[in-house]
Amino acid sequence: MTLHSNSNLFTDKPISLSVKEYLIRKMAVKMMMSEKLIDSVVSHQFSSANEALFQNKSVEVSGFGKFYFNEKKAHKLMEKFLSQKELFERWSNDELLPEAKRKSSKLKLQIALDGIRDLKPRMYDNNVSDLRGVEEQPIAPQGIEEAY
Repeated sequence: MTLHSNSNLFTDKPISLSVKEYLIRKMAVKMMMSEKLIDSVVSHQFSSANEALFQNKSVEVSGFGKFYFNEKKAHKLMEKFLSQKELFERWSNDELLPEAKRKSSKLKLQIALDGIRDLKPRMYDNNVSDLRGVEEQPIAPQGIEEAY
């Protein structure tokens, strides 16, 4: 099965490079700048977008689209992580299983625990506001009394 694409963007991308590395390399050549500088800018942009998504549950990338944190999918994923945690804890402590299976279960348990750790603050932080299409209003100065 072959994929047909209208874009020639990735036709010369080596298999050994990730898309991010490839784009950084292409931009560095085209803009005559160092790859290190381009990489730091791209990494900063992605970390800023991730932080914005974490704080506001949505982020908009100009010219690309708006992304939302999906609560429903997050709850399903959390249920999956919790059931995996239970299963892998049981398997990692089961002396009847071979050592390789117990070791593999411990690694998978750690992945599930990391997923729970990363997802929990996003799901249960009630201070996070969803600002979909709503601009934050400026805070009025304190101590000014109205003269009516």
